[in-house]
Formats: sequence, structure tokens, C-alpha cells
Amino acid sequence: MSSPSATITLSNGVKMPVIGLGTWQSSSEEVISAVKHAVKAGYRLIDTASVYGNEAAIGTAIKQLIEEGVVKREELFITTKAWTNEFAPGKLEESLRESLKKLQIDYVDLYLAHMPTATNDDMTEQIASPVEDVWKQFDGVYKAGLAKAVGVSNWNNEQIGRALAVGLTPIHNSQVELHLYFPQFEHVEYCKKHNISVTSYATLGSPGRVNFTLPTGAKLDWAPAANELQDANVIEIAKKHNKTPAQVVLRYALDRGLAIIPKSVTASRIDENFNVFDFSLSAEEISKLEEAKINQRLFLQDFMAGHPEDAFATERK
Repeated sequence: MSSPSATITLSNGVKMPVIGLGTWQSSSEEVISAVKHAVKAGYRLIDTASVYGNEAAIGTAIKQLIEEGVVKREELFITTKAWTNEFAPGKLEESLRESLKKLQIDYVDLYLAHMPTATNDDMTEQIASPVEDVWKQFDGVYKAGLAKAVGVSNWNNEQIGRALAVGLTPIHNSQVELHLYFPQFEHVEYCKKHNISVTSYATLGSPGRVNFTLPTGAKLDWAPAANELQDANVIEIAKKHNKTPAQVVLRYALDRGLAIIPKSVTASRIDENFNVFDFSLSAEEISKLEEAKINQRLFLQDFMAGHPEDAFATERK
């Protein structure tokens, strides 16, 4: 059974905490208290992205925590991600330096290409920059010491293979949508074969996704999806362990050797999500959870459609 300080060792030796605080859709006001509460509760990994618009607030929280003596910078693991316009040709280093300025730190622990599809600044034009070229820029910021590790998010196996074939810095982490009803077995297997750690996002099935609005104010259409927190087997196993359904699905991902970044701005929920180290699931329980055989991607990232590097092209109708 892992402990609250459990880590995954990346292929370059960097240790990454297995559980972190996700901050997608967390406003600047909410995220300062969420980060401070999480770190005081034992979290050491904070996951953000430039497109979330909250790096500066997270930087404020980090600075306050360090000044208050709660934690040292080297004890924290900060992940951020470059949005589609930030890894357009020649732009990555400047983008990362901007993120570091907002976060008020000298380096990030993990820097990810948020998507594989480069665009112009307002996303009105797709830029046909192949993933090999995108990865060359990540190799550059890694070698410049601005990131302790580099990786990808929402890339498919074939794209990861092409980036690895460039023969530069290997991909250290792949962050993908992964939950009980979208278990990503092939991707996890592929990454394991190439010594790439995997981070699961939407581990709880992202019930809050339906509230998301684009910067334009538009809401997205979401396909109907079953709620895994209401799965009969999840509920039964939760009762058996005296845990909540959310804790069971988080533990499911941890027991598969993955890192998780559940998002919350509610103190009690932040605590609940972290309180998953005093039990583990048996092989029988894992099989029972996987009986559902549902395999539905929730985040189709429709803006990638038509791009030569659309990672999910084969899944689009």
C-alpha cells in the first residue's frame, strides 16, 4: 500500500508525486486557497496550464506557502502545459519563460505539450507543425534547465512514437483522459514499453465538465455519458472499504501505477481525494470494476479536427 508521499520515478530519475491537485476551471480567487489547503494537507504536486488562466494565482499561493515556511520550492512538483499557440514554431521558450514569471519560480518540474496541434494565437488558424518539430522545442527547454522533465498530453501512441524517433530527450510523462469508463489500456501499455509514466486526468469522470465555457463564452456540447460514481460495483466496493465512490475510482488508477490529479476547490473534497492511501483494491475488485466494459472518451477536443496532427482523427464520425 502506497503512502501519501508515494512517487513515480520518471525515466530521467526525477520523482513525481502520484497524486496532485488539478486546477482546470479553478478561478484565480478559488485556486489560491485551494492550493494552500492542498499543500498543508500533504499534496506536493500542483497541475496547471497556461490556458487555465490561473498560473499567476497559483504563483501567489506558492510564494505565500514558501514564505510561511510550510514547504520549500524543491519539495513541490509543479506541472504546467503549453497551449496550441505556445509551441507554434519558435515560440516555446518564450512561452515557458512567461509561465515561470507568472508562477514566480525558476523552473517547472514537468512541462507538457497540452495538445499535439499547433495553432496561431487566437486559434483561428491551424499550423501544420509536425509533432517531431514540436518535440524539438521541448528538448530545447529541457536542455536549457527550464523544466526538470518534459512530456505530452492528449497525444496518441503513433505521435509519441514519432517524437521518440527524433532521438532527443525522451518523453517523460503522458497526461491523458483516463478513468474507469475510459481505461486507456493500450496507451498505458505502450507508455510502459517506452518507459513513459502516465498521468490520468478526469479520473472521476469529470462531472464538472458540463459547466465549462470557452473564453468566447460559448458552452460545449457533451455527449451523454454514464456516471461511474454511480456504478453499482464502485458503490459496493466503497461500502466494503468504508470509502466514498470517488475514493474507489481514484484508488483504481493508483493501483494501476498511474499518477492522478483530481481537481477541487472545496477543502473537504481536497482532503477526501487525498485520503486514499489507507486501502488498496484486490485483483478481484479491479476485475469487478472493469466488468462495465464502457470505453467512452469524454474530451474529443473538437478544435483538433482537420489538423494534420489531430490525435483523435480515427475516433471522429
